[in-house]
Amino acid sequence: MTLAASCDENPPNVNSPRPVPAPSSYQAVRVAQGLSDPVDLTSPSGDTSRIFIVEKTGTIRILRNGALLQRPFLDVSTQVSGGSEQGLLGLAFHPQYASNGKFYVNFTDRSGDTRVFQYLVSSNPDSADSSRREILFVDQPYPNHNGGGLAFGLDGYLYIGLGDGGSGGDPQGRAQNLGTLLGKMLRVDVDGGVPYAIPADNPFVGVASARPEIWSYGLRNPWRYAFDRANGDLYMGDVGQNSWEEIDYEPVSAGGRNYGWNRMEGRHCYPSGNTCDTVGLTMPVAEYSHSAGCSVTGGKVYRGGAMPELQGTYFYGDYCTGVVRSLRIANERVVEELDWTSALRTQSGAAMAGLSAFGLDASGEIYLVLLGGEVYRISPKP
Repeated sequence: MTLAASCDENPPNVNSPRPVPAPSSYQAVRVAQGLSDPVDLTSPSGDTSRIFIVEKTGTIRILRNGALLQRPFLDVSTQVSGGSEQGLLGLAFHPQYASNGKFYVNFTDRSGDTRVFQYLVSSNPDSADSSRREILFVDQPYPNHNGGGLAFGLDGYLYIGLGDGGSGGDPQGRAQNLGTLLGKMLRVDVDGGVPYAIPADNPFVGVASARPEIWSYGLRNPWRYAFDRANGDLYMGDVGQNSWEEIDYEPVSAGGRNYGWNRMEGRHCYPSGNTCDTVGLTMPVAEYSHSAGCSVTGGKVYRGGAMPELQGTYFYGDYCTGVVRSLRIANERVVEELDWTSALRTQSGAAMAGLSAFGLDASGEIYLVLLGGEVYRISPKP
């Protein structure tokens, strides 16, 4: 299975003020189990008592004060497709959710096509209203590489990550084609128009034959991306084809970056052994080969208070092997990399295989989500 964040509060713009202790000083504490294919986790800004968990099978569940509520917050299970890379894939709360009750979901419908909807919370804060407004429809030519993430940047715009449309090797060259939304990161203003407005500073506004929604391109399948709550920097995990998994990093910028697929896979020309033109491409800040895993799961930047020494640390991992790694960036360069795999184990002592997502709660604490149904929080050892 090759699966593809939400910005809430803005803590001080600092990277870690202290050296990070050895990963062996930390542990993974199970906080939920018995979920149905969970693939995302987030909380509305300021809501420190609840965590919202997305189940790929079509429901959003609430973990409130450590207890999993039986009634779903939202149930679209009859509307989603059930392929291995399909279903309910992403959730983002509007930055002003506390006052406007708006949230957004990304799923593949019964025909396998991508749909992004805006919903409202009902008078019951633990239940969504059934009315909705469609934000985006994208025809999917194949059942894989749907992306599926949603995240609001610190600029207040909604970012929508889409894979290249599927099959293998991007046979129609969609990721490099600015005339299609596939293989792109999109940036839209959901408050400025119906179904959305195009931000005037999007990089391809006014460019002939280019879709103005596009923020960046050259992506194969951005399975999980996130903004650093402190400064708005964007981190993306992009799933590889045959040999290499990559992490892309984008500091606050004017957009328009080309991350290389399908000319490159990671930092390597694609197909392997070919020569390729790398002019104008943005290289990943980290990569790993398929000797260590098979499908990257992009993560989150820690901005919580329970482990202040981890401030500014970006965690990511691999779906197949349960490898968990971290890096920190300063001046657009990686200044620290750590392997957490041996420290962060499941309750049974196994690696975090089936790692489908990382998540942050409203306090900035970080969680690991396993497709098998468990959720863990990274915590210091007692």
